[in-house]
Amino acid sequence: MGFIWYIVIGIIAGYIAGKIMRGGGFGLIVNLILGIIGGLVGGWVFGLLGIVAGGIIGSLVTATIGAILLLAVASLFSSRRH
Repeated sequence: MGFIWYIVIGIIAGYIAGKIMRGGGFGLIVNLILGIIGGLVGGWVFGLLGIVAGGIIGSLVTATIGAILLLAVASLFSSRRH
């Protein structure tokens, strides 16, 4: 059951990150996938900084920050040029 919660929190985090990063999103599906991966990235970054986030809210914040970081990096490498 814990693994499913990680996926659900990642999906919610990807959605939130897509809304926060106006113009930095890549569409709903990609943002949701980046949210799931962002949970891992956020946990890694928080671990490096010595920050511990517990519970569902802490996991959501961690995953959202990770997804925002991933969206920011992905937008740097995006091939979309105006």
